[in-house]
Amino acid sequence: MHALIIDDSRAMRSILRRIVTELGFETAEAGHGQEALDHLEGGLTPAICLIDWNMPVMDGYTFVQKVRERPEWRDITLMMVTTESEHGQIVRALAAGAHEYVIKPFTPDAITDKLEMLGLVRNGVPA
Repeated sequence: MHALIIDDSRAMRSILRRIVTELGFETAEAGHGQEALDHLEGGLTPAICLIDWNMPVMDGYTFVQKVRERPEWRDITLMMVTTESEHGQIVRALAAGAHEYVIKPFTPDAITDKLEMLGLVRNGVPA
């Protein structure tokens, strides 16, 4: 099972990669939304995308909208992982098609709990 980590911060991608790798996911990474779309168009089929909101080239919100426009990517779970903490931003992302929302800073347990809630992890391993 693959996770696509989308964040312009190499350090944040490393933190998220470590968390999901320990849960048994294989990972791919992108520094912005367009690079992530390129991965999907290249045939990558992640179970989940962990998406930052603020990135150069294409932000996370636009990435969510672009993914939801494509029926073949309907089964990909989208989780925002961002510093954007205003209620309006959260509602906007969920309305666009994100399944979950995690506000930075976060703990590894917060990511694991969300993945369990989404049914992607059970007892610490991919479901």
